[in-house]
Amino acid sequence: MQDTLERALSRAAMFQFGSDLRAWLFTIMHNVFVNQVRRASARAQHVSVDSDEMNESDFAVPSTSSHSLEVLDLDYALQRLPDDQREVVLLIGLEDMSYAEVASALEIPIGTVMSRLSRGRERLRTLMSGTQPHARLKVVR
Repeated sequence: MQDTLERALSRAAMFQFGSDLRAWLFTIMHNVFVNQVRRASARAQHVSVDSDEMNESDFAVPSTSSHSLEVLDLDYALQRLPDDQREVVLLIGLEDMSYAEVASALEIPIGTVMSRLSRGRERLRTLMSGTQPHARLKVVR
């Protein structure tokens, strides 16, 4: 949120008076988020779990943390969604934006918002239930 406001204030001259300020801010927030994800992905250190240097016990999770595992599974499933579907699902489900607000912020038609949301929710259901081949989430042993 701070990054969004900082960017908006530094680029206040770019705002067109008479347009929707909230949509402009959500567009900035979306772009900040995408840039942060790209940077984090580029910096991420990837370790093969098949490596001899890694012990299987390093991946063990206490059995009392089933709620946190569900949250991790949801996060993992969200990351498996295509970017366009994930954006819409998060803006509507997490940010509680209306279809019209999302359409304006992403500069897409409302029908596209509705179809991306529908496809994204269905894909999440499939991933979370484990009914799709290769959709299996984390296995704890």
